[in-house]
Amino acid sequence: MLQLQAIHHVAILTSSNLYAESKRFYTEVLGFTVLAEHFREERNSYKLDLALNGKYQVELFSFPDHRERASFPEAKGLRHLAFAVTDVEEGYAWLTKKSVKVEEIRVDEHTGKRFLFFYDPNGQPLELYEL
Repeated sequence: MLQLQAIHHVAILTSSNLYAESKRFYTEVLGFTVLAEHFREERNSYKLDLALNGKYQVELFSFPDHRERASFPEAKGLRHLAFAVTDVEEGYAWLTKKSVKVEEIRVDEHTGKRFLFFYDPNGQPLELYEL
């Protein structure tokens, strides 16, 4: 049997013209720290390695020839990325203060936990889910 240990990282693509804004969003709004940043000249793109609470979590790639998602948000593949928080209302207040597009707080009908969806500069759906 395959012995998976953990999720190593999640890769997120951004358009080249939104790379700086996306980098700022993930570091200044969400609080990720930069582990490494590389410009890949042969691809005319960046690869940014980001960590959350000291753990390797997100690779942010810029591409000059990106493609939009086929349909939103029900395209095949990654639907959204969820982050655990202790207080969804506090997260809602922080994100709105930072002018991030945020949906209303909802309650998971199966767990009773509160959650909300918000969006990065590229429109990637993200979620805060209360512990």
